[in-house]
Amino acid sequence: MKTPFNSTAITLLSATGLIASMGTALAAVSIGDSLGTTEADIRSALTAQGYTVEEFETEDGKLEAEVMKDGQEMEVVIDAKSGLVLELEPEDDDEGDKDDD
Repeated sequence: MKTPFNSTAITLLSATGLIASMGTALAAVSIGDSLGTTEADIRSALTAQGYTVEEFETEDGKLEAEVMKDGQEMEVVIDAKSGLVLELEPEDDDEGDKDDD
């Protein structure tokens, strides 16, 4: 005897897969995230989330990474001891461009 096709189970599995893939696609760094305490760890964590690390520097006990994702630039400030994200600062394209009229 054949087992009847269970469309509810297939629908549930499809929805679960869609939700899981959306979570991966929407992954973004947030304040409080742990990225690591070395430049290599932080670069790896950020690139795994789809960011391109353009510049990296250490300043006043903080690690600062300038990153880009989906055409948006921002600076990610990380505590050097804990590896936690302290600040996310969007980069302003007009920074320093002032009209001298």
